[in-house]
Amino acid sequence: MSVKYSIQLKNITKRFPGIVANDHITIDVEQGEIHTLAGENGAGKSTLMNIIYGLYQPDEGEILVNEKPVRFSSSKDSIAHKIGMVHQHFMLIPKLTVAENIVVGQEPGSPLKVDRKGAEERIRQLSETYGLKIDPHAKVADLSVTEQQRVEILKILYREAEILIFDEPTAVLTPQEIDEFCDILLGLKASGKTILFISHKMAEVMKISDHITVIRRGKVVGTVRKDETNVDELTRMMVGRDVDLSRKERKHFENQPSLLELKNVSYTVNKTVKKLDGIDLQLKAGEVLGIAGVDGNGQEELVQAICGQIVPDSGQIVFKGQDISRQGIRARKDGGLGLVPEDRHRDGLILEYSVADNLVLGLHYQEPFAHHHAWMDFKQIHTNAQELQKDFDIRCASVDVPAGTLSGGNQQKIIIAREASRNPDVLIAVQPTRGLDIGAMEFVQKTLLEQRDQGKGVLLFSLELDEILSVSDRIAVIFKGKIVDVVDAESVTRQELGRMMLGSGKQG
Repeated sequence: MSVKYSIQLKNITKRFPGIVANDHITIDVEQGEIHTLAGENGAGKSTLMNIIYGLYQPDEGEILVNEKPVRFSSSKDSIAHKIGMVHQHFMLIPKLTVAENIVVGQEPGSPLKVDRKGAEERIRQLSETYGLKIDPHAKVADLSVTEQQRVEILKILYREAEILIFDEPTAVLTPQEIDEFCDILLGLKASGKTILFISHKMAEVMKISDHITVIRRGKVVGTVRKDETNVDELTRMMVGRDVDLSRKERKHFENQPSLLELKNVSYTVNKTVKKLDGIDLQLKAGEVLGIAGVDGNGQEELVQAICGQIVPDSGQIVFKGQDISRQGIRARKDGGLGLVPEDRHRDGLILEYSVADNLVLGLHYQEPFAHHHAWMDFKQIHTNAQELQKDFDIRCASVDVPAGTLSGGNQQKIIIAREASRNPDVLIAVQPTRGLDIGAMEFVQKTLLEQRDQGKGVLLFSLELDEILSVSDRIAVIFKGKIVDVVDAESVTRQELGRMMLGSGKQG
């Protein structure tokens, strides 16, 4: 039986100033398969998908859809060829309902009278057929991240897409949500859809792919069948070397002082919802204390309380022997508290600013970057950026380009380089590897351990159990705003941690 192809890319090349994002890329995607595009952040995957979807035009090369040459000048052209794309950052209007978001631009009925009932019924049928479980009447603003993603999938199914592109769709999902999402993709494949899936998470790539094409620095390294490869080989193809995310040998410190201590800290929202409930924690110099828990159990408020964004109702936060419970954010940072925030775009960077400027945010008013707290020394800022770019392998054409033009992994490196260069006594890292490829993950984890080995305290918040287990010395499990237990990372199992995250003790 001859193979039929849904999409074929022939020598696709795309250049931007100072960089070749796609360098003569050739890929054949079979009808009815899940074809994964894997590679590090900045490898050129998203650029390639934007070309297929008509958002960019290639400088060279040819696209074939169902084995016929096509030219797309906009996304309308790709939609007309039954191609749909779910972007990494959702394109929904929060104030509208699910149904209104799905039909916008393709409203059924006449211009004078939209057939709302007909649209809602079709959406309900699609939702049931593909196991997406979404109420068409719900407001998008009230939906969780995973529900919003399902709305995006329904939007392209409503437009009768046969070729579905997913750009890093699991970057914002919890492990449980990722399992559900993979089942949805397998269901779409079973119904005859062709799926192009961009990811760098090896577990999901190996679970759902038929073929995997690896791109490195804009070029195709190779295409392999899933059942003829393994995680180690794929990682080598992606990064160009072996990557080790296993538990490392530790430098053991004896009788280290407590750097950060929380004593009976509680916090209530709107006088009804207790987000933190009598938290007792102690972080010592020379250790990584991991905070494990299902998302939404008080982690966000715990970070905010330590950093000074909220004031606890009761209890004490003691930093290097001083009660800082009422101290401001800047005073805590200047005192030696560093933060790698969960949302790098909202809280970690100013995307329009240059890489160099982002590397001194929060330090810009201090020597040596400013004289007399007034005159900024741009030469020193530039020199600092070049040194940190080299030390932290920040890949960019120049330190003068806007931070928003860099890949997610390189944006995260800017934040970590800035916070580590402050020489903090305690570094708080919140989901520091979320959305990062395996090479960037290794780098971030290595940097956290280097901080610890220099005698600093590291407080690691992560939803990834493998990361918590491989990086932490001790693990505190949080459930409904309470610390269930604090355990030694080397002696606890994934299963025991899982039970504690659901509120049970270590032995369940």
